[in-house]
Amino acid sequence: MSANPKKTPLYDVHSGLGANLVDFAGYLMPLRYASETSEHAAVRTGAGLFDLSHMGEIFLSGPQAGAALDHALVGNLSPMAVGKARYTMICAPDGGVLDDLIVYRLADETWMVVANAANVAVVRDALVERAAGFETRVDDRSDAYALIALQGPRAQEILAGFTDAPLPELRYYAIFAAKVAGIDALLARTGYTGEDGFELFVDAGDAVALWQALAEVEGVVPCGLSSRDTLRLEAGMPLYGNELTTETSPYEAGLGRVVKLDKPGDFVGKAALAAQAQTPPGRTLVGLVARGRRAPRKGYQVVTSDGTPCGVVTSGAPSPTLGKPIAMAYVDSGVTETELAVDVRGRQEPVDVVDLPFYKRS
Repeated sequence: MSANPKKTPLYDVHSGLGANLVDFAGYLMPLRYASETSEHAAVRTGAGLFDLSHMGEIFLSGPQAGAALDHALVGNLSPMAVGKARYTMICAPDGGVLDDLIVYRLADETWMVVANAANVAVVRDALVERAAGFETRVDDRSDAYALIALQGPRAQEILAGFTDAPLPELRYYAIFAAKVAGIDALLARTGYTGEDGFELFVDAGDAVALWQALAEVEGVVPCGLSSRDTLRLEAGMPLYGNELTTETSPYEAGLGRVVKLDKPGDFVGKAALAAQAQTPPGRTLVGLVARGRRAPRKGYQVVTSDGTPCGVVTSGAPSPTLGKPIAMAYVDSGVTETELAVDVRGRQEPVDVVDLPFYKRS
């Protein structure tokens, strides 16, 4: 537990709803309100409401902001159109992942980098250092913003009741400014659940009013970190600290597509990543589906049919949608078996190797 965990602008709302609050990345966050299974199901079938105000919003502005991001990150960001978003990473010089990010281009000379809560200081400091020499300003506005996500197949229908913005025109991985429930918001369509949905960046002082307006809609269910984790796991989405770390390369994680080695100029980590691109990774990220009822968990060892250790689980949980335990794991690249086992507290539980993701919305 952090010495003094921070509270998001919605802390009192969560507390009033009886949420189970836990210290996550230095913030008191709702783990669940009642049942993570019902919260998970609400997102898959209707709509769930998430407080993501612990995430970081770091702005770069100025005539060379795009060039600075091209140098600092692995993606080719400067050609992005205003109103677009892109998934990318910031890597160390040795190619290890410091964080995975979403970058939004808000205006010709204004960009917003959204970082994972635990890595905001690391990302901010790296951006300041890497942007030196470019005509740009780096400004961490994380405390000024609240971030609320509405996720699920009913998300667009529900949000349409609060805004005149043309929601059908907002494509996946895009953003525009809009008024929602009379509140100025940056409205994005990205998501981390495998469902359609929207993220609303608003002034911290407007968070409670916006949350309460959306939460009053029949069928909108407040959701905590626990359901968010099982939703993203079913969707095969990596979590920093689990599938992605400073010891992990984008290529091992199956995310080499985000590394743009052919973009103009140099970028931090390019030489190491170029070398990694030339050699098959020693391990690959795979999906595992358990045959029994015991869930593989982070850190559990994966073994071959003869008991030889061949990998490690990075994330695992019972899947409410599939009705069986699932996991992501790094497995040695030489292993070709489609049936492995996970050492669950001394017992080898059989698992089938499957392609990711486990779940895709229709």
